[in-house]
Amino acid sequence: MDAASILVVDDEQPIVDLVASYLLAEGYTVHRAFDGPSALALARTVKPDLVILDVMLPGLDGVEVCRRLHQETAVYVLMLTARTDEVDKLIGLSVGADDYMTKPFSPRELVARVKAMMRRARASLDKTVERPVLQFDTLSIDPERREVKSHGSLIELTPREFDLLYAMASYPGRVFTREELLQRVWGPDFAGIDRVVDVYVGTLRRKLEEGGPPVVQTVRGVGYKFVGGPRSAT
Repeated sequence: MDAASILVVDDEQPIVDLVASYLLAEGYTVHRAFDGPSALALARTVKPDLVILDVMLPGLDGVEVCRRLHQETAVYVLMLTARTDEVDKLIGLSVGADDYMTKPFSPRELVARVKAMMRRARASLDKTVERPVLQFDTLSIDPERREVKSHGSLIELTPREFDLLYAMASYPGRVFTREELLQRVWGPDFAGIDRVVDVYVGTLRRKLEEGGPPVVQTVRGVGYKFVGGPRSAT
């Protein structure tokens, strides 16, 4: 298997060089950018498997870069932030970031997070694991194409949004705790806060419901369940 390609974006060159040295030592192909516009241009050229993206960037901040990346691609994004306020972290996650780390961070922990994300990316492409198309009254979820259609119209989801939806929709009506969803979708290596699940459920609702019947229901004090209609035979 070819080495995964990773784009590292930060306006502080020593941080970029440090992160790149650790990733290169693990056999990854590394690309570097130091501002938002350059990051977008380079991502469109090299098509990385994962982007390590600082929130505070000149030209275009990391949140906007992340948003635009996910309008064009299904790349995984790990955001770096110097801010400790939880709301700022969740803002980044709500536009499609898959994970985050707060500065200062351990380069070894960052590499561990990258490895975990790449394992999940490979698992989603594993054709030996049978993952059927899920069909409901008005919703279709195709894991091979990674496409979701509502009333026949394609709904654009980020990789993490898709994985979360598929995990819940595979067991309609079952109540999942946040911890269970973190294990299934983010994996055992995720070290962030469990409220990230709330953020992703919120984005799924906005994209899938739009004034229509609920797709995901909150079970107060427990977690969430998929209520997007009965399964249809395929």
